Amino acid sequence: MNLIACVDANWGIGYKNELLVRIPSDQKFFRETTTGKVVVMGRKTLDSFPNGKPLKNRTNIVITSNKNLEKREEEIYVNSLEECLELLKNYKDEDIFIIGGASIYKQFLPYCRKAYITKVDREFSADSYFPNLDREPEWKLTKESDENTYFDNTFEFCEYDRI
Repeated sequence: MNLIACVDANWGIGYKNELLVRIPSDQKFFRETTTGKVVVMGRKTLDSFPNGKPLKNRTNIVITSNKNLEKREEEIYVNSLEECLELLKNYKDEDIFIIGGASIYKQFLPYCRKAYITKVDREFSADSYFPNLDREPEWKLTKESDENTYFDNTFEFCEYDRI
């Protein structure tokens, strides 16, 4: 399984259920990396998408504790980590991407082998965070792009592997 996220200098990922920053090349990377794959998210992440619609050309799995939630045909809903892990056995490990939010990242971190992280060299006001992989002894930075810029934001595309 894989994790994919865009983080700020403090590993922040969001504020009030919105991304901290939208960088077109990061969004393109996300789209190209996850299209045709399985994306796993919490319900609040789904709610943050335009019109609360699932991502196109992907299998969208939504984890929610609300068993009475009105379900749509475009998504697959599960009510627990265990139920999700059982469902994910039907897919290739390398085709599964955990896409947020913070509690979903934290729950799935032990099951993942690779993390695609866009690191923005700037601090934003954040209320949700990705686990700081630089401080996790079982994770190692294995790939880092050259520095990129988008307006006043500098960022790098990084890959971490579980060691």
